[in-house]
Amino acid sequence: YPFHDRPWIETSYHGVITENMDTVLLDPPLVALDKDAPVPYAGEICAFMIHGQEAPFEAVVLNKTSGEGVLRAKGLVDCETQKEYTFLIQAYDCGAGANGVSWKKSHKAVVHIQVDDVNEFSPVFREAIYHAAVTEGKIYDSILQVEAWDQDCSPQYSQICNYDIVTSDTPFAIDRNIRNTERLSYDKQLHYKIMVTAFDCGQKRATESVAVHIDVKPVCKPGWQGWNKRMDYEPGTGSKQLFPKMHLETCDGPLSAVRAMVELQTSHIGKGCDRETYSEKSLQKLCGAASGSTDLLPAPAASTNWTASLLTDSGRDSDLIFRFDGRQASNVPERVVPQNLTDQFTIATWMKHGPSPGLRAEKETLLCNSDKTEMNRHHYSLYVHNCRLVFLLRRDFTQVDTFRPAEFHWKLEQICDKEWHYYVINVEFPAVTLFVDGVTYEPYLVTDDWPIHPSSIDTQLTVGACWQGGEVSTPRFTQYFRGSLSGLTIRPGKIETQKVISCLQACKEGLDINSLESLGKDIKFHFNPAQSVLVMEGEDLESVNTAMGKVSYINSRQFPTAGLRRLHITTTVQCFGEDICISIPDIKAVVIVLPPSEPRITIAGSDRLVKPSADLRGATGVAPFKELRITSTVTKSDGVPFSAGGWGGTVHRPGVLEVMHNLDYCDVLVIGEELNPEHESLEIHHSSLIGKHLDATNSTSGISIYGVDSMAHYEEALRQVRYRNWRPATLTNRRFRLTCSELNGRYTSNEFNLEISVLHNSAPVEHVNHMAVQSQYMRPVHHPLMVHTLNSHISGTPPAATVVIVICIAALVVIVVLGIYRLHSTHLDGSKREEDGAKDPKMDWDDSTLTITVNPMEVVRDEEEDDDDEEEEDDEQAGDMSAESGDSDETEEEEEEDEREVKKEGKQKSKLEWDSSSITY
Repeated sequence: YPFHDRPWIETSYHGVITENMDTVLLDPPLVALDKDAPVPYAGEICAFMIHGQEAPFEAVVLNKTSGEGVLRAKGLVDCETQKEYTFLIQAYDCGAGANGVSWKKSHKAVVHIQVDDVNEFSPVFREAIYHAAVTEGKIYDSILQVEAWDQDCSPQYSQICNYDIVTSDTPFAIDRNIRNTERLSYDKQLHYKIMVTAFDCGQKRATESVAVHIDVKPVCKPGWQGWNKRMDYEPGTGSKQLFPKMHLETCDGPLSAVRAMVELQTSHIGKGCDRETYSEKSLQKLCGAASGSTDLLPAPAASTNWTASLLTDSGRDSDLIFRFDGRQASNVPERVVPQNLTDQFTIATWMKHGPSPGLRAEKETLLCNSDKTEMNRHHYSLYVHNCRLVFLLRRDFTQVDTFRPAEFHWKLEQICDKEWHYYVINVEFPAVTLFVDGVTYEPYLVTDDWPIHPSSIDTQLTVGACWQGGEVSTPRFTQYFRGSLSGLTIRPGKIETQKVISCLQACKEGLDINSLESLGKDIKFHFNPAQSVLVMEGEDLESVNTAMGKVSYINSRQFPTAGLRRLHITTTVQCFGEDICISIPDIKAVVIVLPPSEPRITIAGSDRLVKPSADLRGATGVAPFKELRITSTVTKSDGVPFSAGGWGGTVHRPGVLEVMHNLDYCDVLVIGEELNPEHESLEIHHSSLIGKHLDATNSTSGISIYGVDSMAHYEEALRQVRYRNWRPATLTNRRFRLTCSELNGRYTSNEFNLEISVLHNSAPVEHVNHMAVQSQYMRPVHHPLMVHTLNSHISGTPPAATVVIVICIAALVVIVVLGIYRLHSTHLDGSKREEDGAKDPKMDWDDSTLTITVNPMEVVRDEEEDDDDEEEEDDEQAGDMSAESGDSDETEEEEEEDEREVKKEGKQKSKLEWDSSSITY
């Protein structure tokens, strides 16, 4: 068969195979034809041969006779690796035999095979997490775009057909782009987290959803950011920054300068801010004012009772304020009124006043000196009329009868602005100057008038109205004041200096700047005098932010007024050129001053002194408060650090801590009848106040020591107070009451009562000897019935018994002489101790536990003869036997009773010491 024909196949084939399968579907089918006769071998197809670059296919002959074949994959076909294949195929006939010898081959046909895809992969997002930010109030077409992809090879299975939001109830929608479906609000929600998934076009879902974070930004509003509406201030902590993290947002607006004004508003506190609330006299001394001023509105007390009927503003933290509502007024007692007003004097007061109601405003009198009876002449007065302050000064008729200045007017906004102001009128006749909060104002109108003709009519000084004593049927007050006053004083003979006036009205709290040197040269700043307003200017925004972070609040009082202080910040921005400038909203915040730990002032010492009458008659008298001790304690809560004034400590457990602070007055009040200046006095020597910031005034009702000074200095001064009575014969005791104050009564001590008992006649000489010579370690024995038994026996003593008693007395005299001899040196030491008493207050007789025994014979004589003590002492009837026997019995009885008392008091050895300065030998 050398000439047989070659097999024939199609010129090209197209096949399809599904990935991961092995059968290829060919079009047309794989069939090889041979024209040779169908004899064995000749005309049969034996094989198909594939030519190609390692094509992973094989062709298999299914039927040699018909020439049918099949194309299949030799292994798994992966679309993602290769989507299609192209190779050549040839058919071989069997030729002369099946061994391949003389086989003939067909032409090469091209085979194109496409690999069909299977949806085996899920979509995967290209980012692990998505972030975006939006500004509140806007609707976005696209906030951000998410993207997923699929590894499948075909468009059907590899394309992402849709995205979906998994999180429910969110104001967002997605179509690959995420958009908001409603306007977002920064105040409502400032952050959203939504979960998003994806589907391919075969609807296969992503295995894991992706998180999308969307931040809501506020609309950029120019203004201050990073500040708190409330700051707490702990008393005693010095200066505290108010806005440490504050910064100004200008929304990238072009600016050339920033001006910020910080205002501390404290008008609701006391007299307009936290000032020292010491008594007016103490404040004047503290500020170095000349002494001699008269406080016309002192705190109501026994010695200053004319202010008791006035209304006080109790809600002002002991900053003593009197409120006048047009119905209150008070007459100042004659003893208080300054009598020696000369051409130079000062009137000062705090005043808060608003415009008067009604069309025709009446005169409103602060201070008035007018005739008490008969006439109605005003000698001098200070009043408000139609928001003018008027000072009337009518001089008495002297050598010259000429027109003189009589009325001085000032029209000022402050008079009717309902705020506290400090007014000082300095009179250097005929010139009168007004200071308001330390600023001087000259009177704009001076009315001249004739002098007042002299008369014998007494004048009446009043506060809150004018006294109309004449020209009316019933004397009454008129021209009432409506407003508040505090610290109304008159100082005759001297005018006040600007420095003292500034000190008296100075605030103890205000704004401050921490580390002034680090502000930078480009920051300009200015404080008002009270340091309640701070203005800062700068061109660089960063410098202004740094400067605002250093603005602080400070309160230098040891016990500040607790409560809130309002802060108000106004800001203006200048811009370059003609640009529309930025508007910065005002800021309102508060500083809360926390309550200070309140001190408890305690006065302690001997509350009863027994002194021989000779001591009271002595040149120096007696020192009632020689053993006085003043302490002050605060109770601290757990773990709260404490720091106050110049002294500081820290307590980390609940307990009581002793603190040192200043007092501003101590009053010694006489209880009972007032002192009789003809034969008694209570005084403190001026030398006792040298080196201290103290002053003192005294009257028949007591003594007042005042001035802002330490408790130790007050203690020393009070120990030097002396009581003297140069006719003590009728006196049995004198009682005093001592109270001390911090901040004009805001914190007061306990009432310390003390009684001085007086020992009369010469009996105490023997009394002294027995107390001195008795062993103080003897067992105390007391017979309470002995007094009554001896009393009844002595009252009917027969003559024989009298003789026996005289003999006994003679024997006792020997013992007494020996006792006196032994006590001689003791007396000398005792006298020295009395002289040095001020240096060593412990070296004194503590008689708080001493019991004084009444002489029974003295009681009998008082009942029978009704003689007073002075007559008994002057009685020189030496020949009267009954008188002698009475004295003898008295001596014997007193010795026995004293002996028992000494035994009883033996345990008090460490405290008991006899004041022997009055013993005569």
